[in-house]
Amino acid sequence: MGMDRKIEKKTWTLKRILSLVAIVAFSGISIYAFWFMDVRSTLNVDPDKIAVSEVREDTFQEFIQVTGAVQPIQTIYLDAIEGGVVQQVFLESGTQVQQGDTILTLANSGLQLQVMQQTSGLYDQINNVRNSRLNLEQNTLRLQEQLANAKAQMEILKAKYERQQKLMERDLISEEEFQTTKENYAYQKRRHELTYESFKKDSIQTITQMRQLDQSEDRMYENLEAVQQILDNLAVTAPISGQLSTIELNQGQSISSGERIGQVDILDSYKVRVAIDEYHLSRIIPGLKGSFNFDGKTHQLEITKIYPVINNGQFEVDMEFLEEAPGNLRRGQTLRIRLELGESASAVQIPRGGFYQTTGGNWIFVINEDEGRAFRREIQLGRQNPDYFEVQFGLEPGEKVITSSYDTFGDNEVLVLE
Repeated sequence: MGMDRKIEKKTWTLKRILSLVAIVAFSGISIYAFWFMDVRSTLNVDPDKIAVSEVREDTFQEFIQVTGAVQPIQTIYLDAIEGGVVQQVFLESGTQVQQGDTILTLANSGLQLQVMQQTSGLYDQINNVRNSRLNLEQNTLRLQEQLANAKAQMEILKAKYERQQKLMERDLISEEEFQTTKENYAYQKRRHELTYESFKKDSIQTITQMRQLDQSEDRMYENLEAVQQILDNLAVTAPISGQLSTIELNQGQSISSGERIGQVDILDSYKVRVAIDEYHLSRIIPGLKGSFNFDGKTHQLEITKIYPVINNGQFEVDMEFLEEAPGNLRRGQTLRIRLELGESASAVQIPRGGFYQTTGGNWIFVINEDEGRAFRREIQLGRQNPDYFEVQFGLEPGEKVITSSYDTFGDNEVLVLE
């Protein structure tokens, strides 16, 4: 009986070799796909249904489109200073008036009675001032008379004293008589000095009081004139020359004090009152320029006044013409104005388009014409105007981008243009 022989097992069988080849091939394909194949999501797009724009570097001017209304260069409003009933209308709305022309007159019996009472009271005060002045003058005259009398008495006794003094030296009069004269003279001298001091002090006080009375009288006359002018306010006159515009006015119509009854417009030139979105308030300053096309020509405007009060999300500015305004403009006419927000400068820019609603200006599809594809790329936009966006980075002049709407592109990152 022969011995059993051990059969050696083969290490590299055909099955093992084929399995190893399959693993290596799969690994190679995976590595290639990871490093070299584009696995981003794609979408086929008809090139005829998209808008393609070229990135370019050109002069960029930031501006906004605003709407303004033509107004007279100056308007003066007519408000009734005093109320009353329309007595007579002299000038109708729409007529040309000259400064000082009477437009209408009002009647107000209550006001007239009040003015008469105030006038009478002022005249009484003026008379009181005049009486006070007269009393001061009379008092001054009385003091002057007393001073003159004291001086005269003093001079008489002085002469008598000097005569008796000489006689006394010769013992021609008694000592008692001389002493009596001497004492009387000393008394009159002292009396004159006191009277003079009183007159001097009174004169200084009188001058001050007279000055105050004069000032008081002047003020009363000014008040009297102002009171009398109250009745003049019942006549409404044109403050400037221009075109009159008033509300409907009829005889017997009641007008309240402070009520606006019309205006006078200077039509020698015009300005434009422009409404601007409050978003731009911080950037609007006097001196900014704007332009509009009218009657085949471009006309330049400049901001001269800003009204910062916000109303319904807008504020207003006044713009005036840098040159003569077009002759056929009409008050109230609406103008579409291109308002510049800053100085122009060279910048990379792309046209505005529907892409912005989807991307917010954070990315855009850039076309690779050699591959016939468009690839999503991150960008950053800066300033803008109604026509262009300024590109701060992410795009170079000469590149082409899709600027139409991205609503149908979904979240795809590559567009195949076929």
